[in-house]
Amino acid sequence: MARHIVVGVDGSVPATAAVEWAAADAQRRGLGLRIVHVCEQWGYGDGATKYCAGALAAAADRARGLTRDVEVTTELLPGHVIDTLIGESASADSVVLGSRGLGGFAGLVVGSVGLGVAGHAAGAVVIVRGPSVVQYGRVVVGDDGSDESEAAVQYAVEQARARGVPLQVVFAWQMPIAPPLAAGYSKILEGAREHEIRMAAERVVPWREKNPDVEIIGKQVVGHPAEVLIQAGGTADLVVVGSRGLGGFASAVLGSVSHAVLHHLKYPVAVVRAPHGSGETTS
Repeated sequence: MARHIVVGVDGSVPATAAVEWAAADAQRRGLGLRIVHVCEQWGYGDGATKYCAGALAAAADRARGLTRDVEVTTELLPGHVIDTLIGESASADSVVLGSRGLGGFAGLVVGSVGLGVAGHAAGAVVIVRGPSVVQYGRVVVGDDGSDESEAAVQYAVEQARARGVPLQVVFAWQMPIAPPLAAGYSKILEGAREHEIRMAAERVVPWREKNPDVEIIGKQVVGHPAEVLIQAGGTADLVVVGSRGLGGFASAVLGSVSHAVLHHLKYPVAVVRAPHGSGETTS
Protein backbone atom coordinates (compact mmCIF):
# COMPACT_ATOMS: atom_id res chain seq x y z
CA MET A 1 0.00 0.00 0.00
CA ALA A 2 1.21 3.55 -0.73
CA ARG A 3 0.90 6.25 1.92
CA HIS A 4 -1.62 5.04 4.42
CA ILE A 5 -3.14 5.70 7.82
CA VAL A 6 -3.07 2.97 10.44
CA VAL A 7 -5.92 2.79 12.94
CA GLY A 8 -5.80 0.42 15.90
CA VAL A 9 -9.08 -1.10 17.08
CA ASP A 10 -10.21 -3.28 19.98
CA GLY A 11 -14.00 -3.12 19.82
CA SER A 12 -14.32 -0.21 22.26
CA VAL A 13 -16.39 2.94 21.69
CA PRO A 14 -13.30 5.21 21.48
CA ALA A 15 -11.81 2.82 18.91
CA THR A 16 -14.92 3.18 16.76
CA ALA A 17 -14.55 6.96 16.96
CA ALA A 18 -10.92 6.54 15.88
CA VAL A 19 -12.02 4.49 12.84
CA GLU A 20 -14.50 7.19 11.86
CA TRP A 21 -11.87 9.93 12.22
CA ALA A 22 -9.26 7.94 10.29
CA ALA A 23 -11.72 7.11 7.51
CA ALA A 24 -12.58 10.78 7.05
CA ASP A 25 -8.91 11.75 7.10
CA ALA A 26 -8.02 9.08 4.53
CA GLN A 27 -10.84 10.30 2.28
CA ARG A 28 -9.79 13.96 2.54
CA ARG A 29 -6.11 13.32 1.94
CA GLY A 30 -6.33 10.54 -0.63
CA LEU A 31 -4.61 7.94 1.57
CA GLY A 32 -5.15 4.25 2.13
CA LEU A 33 -6.54 2.99 5.43
CA ARG A 34 -5.05 0.01 7.26
CA ILE A 35 -7.09 -1.26 10.22
CA VAL A 36 -5.29 -3.50 12.70
CA HIS A 37 -6.29 -5.38 15.82
CA VAL A 38 -3.45 -6.56 18.02
CA CYS A 39 -4.92 -9.65 19.65
CA GLU A 40 -2.77 -10.21 22.74
CA GLN A 41 -5.04 -13.01 23.94
CA TRP A 42 -4.47 -15.45 21.08
CA GLY A 43 -3.08 -17.95 23.56
CA TYR A 44 -6.34 -18.05 25.52
CA GLY A 45 -8.42 -20.05 23.07
CA ASP A 46 -10.67 -19.67 20.05
CA GLY A 47 -13.09 -17.35 21.85
CA ALA A 48 -10.60 -14.53 22.12
CA THR A 49 -9.49 -14.97 18.51
CA LYS A 50 -13.10 -14.89 17.29
CA TYR A 51 -13.76 -11.72 19.28
CA CYS A 52 -10.68 -10.02 17.79
CA ALA A 53 -11.65 -11.05 14.27
CA GLY A 54 -15.20 -9.82 14.80
CA ALA A 55 -14.04 -6.44 16.12
CA LEU A 56 -11.73 -6.05 13.14
CA ALA A 57 -14.46 -6.93 10.64
CA ALA A 58 -16.91 -4.50 12.25
CA ALA A 59 -14.34 -1.71 12.08
CA ALA A 60 -13.66 -2.42 8.40
CA ASP A 61 -17.38 -2.39 7.60
CA ARG A 62 -17.72 0.97 9.36
CA ALA A 63 -14.77 2.47 7.47
CA ARG A 64 -15.96 1.23 4.07
CA GLY A 65 -19.43 2.58 4.77
CA LEU A 66 -18.01 6.05 5.39
CA THR A 67 -15.63 6.28 2.43
CA ARG A 68 -15.51 6.00 -1.32
CA ASP A 69 -12.47 5.02 -3.37
CA VAL A 70 -10.39 4.53 -0.22
CA GLU A 71 -8.36 1.33 -0.12
CA VAL A 72 -9.25 -0.30 3.21
CA THR A 73 -7.21 -3.27 4.38
CA THR A 74 -7.25 -5.18 7.65
CA GLU A 75 -4.92 -7.43 9.60
CA LEU A 76 -5.17 -9.35 12.84
CA LEU A 77 -1.78 -9.18 14.55
CA PRO A 78 -0.27 -11.06 17.48
CA GLY A 79 2.15 -9.50 19.95
CA HIS A 80 2.27 -6.67 22.47
CA VAL A 81 -0.14 -3.87 21.56
CA ILE A 82 2.16 -0.87 22.08
CA ASP A 83 5.22 -2.44 20.48
CA THR A 84 3.24 -3.68 17.49
CA LEU A 85 1.57 -0.33 16.86
CA ILE A 86 4.92 1.44 17.12
CA GLY A 87 6.22 -0.98 14.50
CA GLU A 88 3.24 -0.19 12.28
CA SER A 89 4.02 3.53 12.53
CA ALA A 90 7.36 3.11 10.74
CA SER A 91 5.67 2.77 7.34
CA ALA A 92 2.53 4.82 8.02
CA ASP A 93 1.57 8.44 7.44
CA SER A 94 0.02 8.41 10.91
CA VAL A 95 -1.45 6.14 13.57
CA VAL A 96 -4.95 6.84 14.91
CA LEU A 97 -6.14 5.49 18.26
CA GLY A 98 -9.07 5.86 20.59
CA SER A 99 -8.30 7.65 23.84
CA ARG A 100 -8.96 4.54 25.91
CA GLY A 101 -9.44 0.88 25.12
CA LEU A 102 -11.26 -1.94 26.84
CA GLY A 103 -8.58 -2.47 29.47
CA GLY A 104 -7.23 -0.26 32.24
CA PHE A 105 -9.09 2.23 34.40
CA ALA A 106 -12.26 3.98 33.28
CA GLY A 107 -11.22 7.23 35.01
CA LEU A 108 -8.22 7.74 32.75
CA VAL A 109 -8.69 10.27 29.95
CA VAL A 110 -5.93 8.77 27.81
CA GLY A 111 -5.00 5.12 28.25
CA SER A 112 -1.57 3.56 28.51
CA VAL A 113 -1.63 2.38 24.88
CA GLY A 114 -2.28 5.88 23.53
CA LEU A 115 0.42 7.43 25.69
CA GLY A 116 2.91 4.67 24.94
CA VAL A 117 2.42 4.84 21.18
CA ALA A 118 2.39 8.66 21.11
CA GLY A 119 5.67 8.75 23.00
CA HIS A 120 7.57 6.36 20.72
CA ALA A 121 5.92 6.11 17.29
CA ALA A 122 7.45 7.48 14.14
CA GLY A 123 5.53 10.42 12.74
CA ALA A 124 2.07 11.49 13.88
CA VAL A 125 -0.20 9.75 16.40
CA VAL A 126 -3.78 11.03 16.59
CA ILE A 127 -5.75 10.39 19.78
CA VAL A 128 -9.53 10.54 19.37
CA ARG A 129 -11.81 10.72 22.41
CA GLY A 130 -15.19 10.55 20.71
CA PRO A 131 -17.22 11.46 17.62
CA SER A 132 -16.79 15.05 16.41
CA VAL A 133 -20.22 16.61 16.82
CA VAL A 134 -19.11 20.24 16.27
CA GLN A 135 -16.95 21.59 13.45
CA TYR A 136 -15.05 24.80 14.23
CA GLY A 137 -13.30 25.18 10.91
CA ARG A 138 -9.70 25.57 12.02
CA VAL A 139 -6.58 23.62 12.97
CA VAL A 140 -4.27 24.73 15.80
CA VAL A 141 -0.60 23.82 16.13
CA GLY A 142 1.93 24.64 18.82
CA ASP A 143 5.34 26.04 17.84
CA ASP A 144 8.43 26.54 20.00
CA GLY A 145 11.17 26.48 17.39
CA SER A 146 12.19 22.85 18.03
CA ASP A 147 12.57 20.12 15.40
CA GLU A 148 9.52 18.43 16.88
CA SER A 149 7.35 21.53 16.49
CA GLU A 150 8.57 22.02 12.91
CA ALA A 151 7.38 18.50 12.10
CA ALA A 152 4.10 19.30 13.87
CA VAL A 153 3.57 22.45 11.79
CA GLN A 154 4.24 20.50 8.58
CA TYR A 155 1.59 17.93 9.53
CA ALA A 156 -0.82 20.69 10.57
CA VAL A 157 -0.39 22.50 7.24
CA GLU A 158 -1.35 19.32 5.39
CA GLN A 159 -4.38 18.84 7.64
CA ALA A 160 -5.54 22.43 7.17
CA ARG A 161 -5.10 22.18 3.39
CA ALA A 162 -7.09 18.96 3.17
CA ARG A 163 -9.90 20.44 5.28
CA GLY A 164 -9.87 23.83 3.54
CA VAL A 165 -9.64 25.67 6.87
CA PRO A 166 -7.23 28.21 8.40
CA LEU A 167 -4.23 27.10 10.45
CA GLN A 168 -3.33 28.96 13.64
CA VAL A 169 0.31 28.61 14.69
CA VAL A 170 0.53 29.31 18.42
CA PHE A 171 3.67 30.33 20.30
CA ALA A 172 3.54 30.91 24.05
CA TRP A 173 6.38 32.53 25.99
CA GLN A 174 6.37 31.68 29.67
CA MET A 175 7.61 34.41 32.00
CA PRO A 176 10.51 33.14 34.15
CA ILE A 177 10.36 33.67 37.89
CA ALA A 178 12.29 36.85 38.69
CA PRO A 179 14.92 36.55 41.43
CA PRO A 180 14.36 38.86 44.40
CA LEU A 181 16.06 42.27 44.35
CA ALA A 182 17.51 41.66 40.86
CA ALA A 183 18.28 45.14 39.59
CA GLY A 184 17.33 45.60 35.96
CA TYR A 185 15.94 42.06 35.67
CA SER A 186 12.56 43.27 34.42
CA LYS A 187 14.25 45.00 31.46
CA ILE A 188 16.15 41.80 30.65
CA LEU A 189 12.90 39.81 30.75
CA GLU A 190 11.15 42.34 28.55
CA GLY A 191 13.95 42.14 26.02
CA ALA A 192 13.86 38.35 26.07
CA ARG A 193 10.08 38.35 25.60
CA GLU A 194 10.25 40.72 22.65
CA HIS A 195 13.03 38.68 21.05
CA GLU A 196 11.25 35.31 21.40
CA ILE A 197 7.94 36.68 20.15
CA ARG A 198 9.63 38.33 17.17
CA MET A 199 11.44 35.10 16.30
CA ALA A 200 8.17 33.14 16.56
CA ALA A 201 6.43 35.59 14.22
CA GLU A 202 9.31 35.31 11.76
CA ARG A 203 9.07 31.50 11.77
CA VAL A 204 5.51 31.72 10.45
CA VAL A 205 6.51 33.73 7.36
CA PRO A 206 8.24 30.88 5.43
CA TRP A 207 5.27 28.59 6.06
CA ARG A 208 2.98 31.17 4.46
CA GLU A 209 5.33 31.62 1.51
CA LYS A 210 5.62 27.87 0.89
CA ASN A 211 1.88 27.26 1.30
CA PRO A 212 -0.01 30.17 -0.31
CA ASP A 213 -3.14 28.03 -0.61
CA VAL A 214 -3.46 27.74 3.18
CA GLU A 215 -4.44 30.64 5.43
CA ILE A 216 -1.79 30.58 8.17
CA ILE A 217 -2.25 32.82 11.19
CA GLY A 218 0.48 33.40 13.74
CA LYS A 219 -0.43 33.94 17.38
CA GLN A 220 2.29 34.89 19.87
CA VAL A 221 1.32 35.34 23.51
CA VAL A 222 2.74 35.32 27.02
CA GLY A 223 1.55 32.36 29.06
CA HIS A 224 2.15 28.73 29.90
CA PRO A 225 2.35 26.79 26.59
CA ALA A 226 0.02 24.03 27.75
CA GLU A 227 -2.62 26.43 29.04
CA VAL A 228 -2.46 28.56 25.89
CA LEU A 229 -2.79 25.52 23.60
CA ILE A 230 -5.63 24.04 25.62
CA GLN A 231 -7.52 27.32 25.43
CA ALA A 232 -6.89 27.69 21.68
CA GLY A 233 -7.73 24.04 21.09
CA GLY A 234 -11.14 24.38 22.71
CA THR A 235 -12.43 25.77 19.42
CA ALA A 236 -10.38 23.71 16.96
CA ASP A 237 -11.17 20.59 14.95
CA LEU A 238 -7.63 19.31 15.51
CA VAL A 239 -4.76 20.36 17.77
CA VAL A 240 -1.24 19.37 16.72
CA VAL A 241 1.75 19.32 19.07
CA GLY A 242 5.31 18.08 18.89
CA SER A 243 6.04 15.09 21.07
CA ARG A 244 8.77 17.03 22.88
CA GLY A 245 9.80 20.66 22.92
CA LEU A 246 12.79 22.73 23.95
CA GLY A 247 12.32 22.69 27.73
CA GLY A 248 12.39 19.91 30.33
CA PHE A 249 14.18 16.56 30.32
CA ALA A 250 15.87 14.92 27.34
CA SER A 251 14.95 11.46 28.65
CA ALA A 252 11.20 12.16 28.50
CA VAL A 253 9.58 10.57 25.44
CA LEU A 254 6.43 12.69 25.76
CA GLY A 255 6.84 16.28 26.91
CA SER A 256 4.80 17.97 29.61
CA VAL A 257 2.98 20.22 27.13
CA SER A 258 1.87 17.40 24.81
CA HIS A 259 0.95 15.29 27.85
CA ALA A 260 -1.22 18.09 29.29
CA VAL A 261 -2.92 18.80 25.97
CA LEU A 262 -3.75 15.12 25.51
CA HIS A 263 -5.34 14.93 28.95
CA HIS A 264 -7.37 18.14 28.84
CA LEU A 265 -8.73 18.51 25.32
CA LYS A 266 -11.83 16.57 24.29
CA TYR A 267 -11.16 17.04 20.59
CA PRO A 268 -8.65 15.07 18.48
CA VAL A 269 -4.99 15.74 19.26
CA ALA A 270 -2.10 14.80 16.97
CA VAL A 271 1.30 14.25 18.59
CA VAL A 272 4.11 14.45 16.03
CA ARG A 273 7.72 13.31 16.31
CA ALA A 274 10.47 14.76 14.15
CA PRO A 275 11.74 12.37 11.43
CA HIS A 276 14.71 10.19 12.31
CA GLY A 277 17.94 12.00 11.72
CA SER A 278 16.69 15.40 12.85
CA GLY A 279 18.60 17.18 15.55
CA GLU A 280 17.82 15.96 19.02
CA THR A 281 15.78 18.26 21.24
CA THR A 282 14.88 18.11 24.88
CA SER A 283 11.43 17.86 26.32
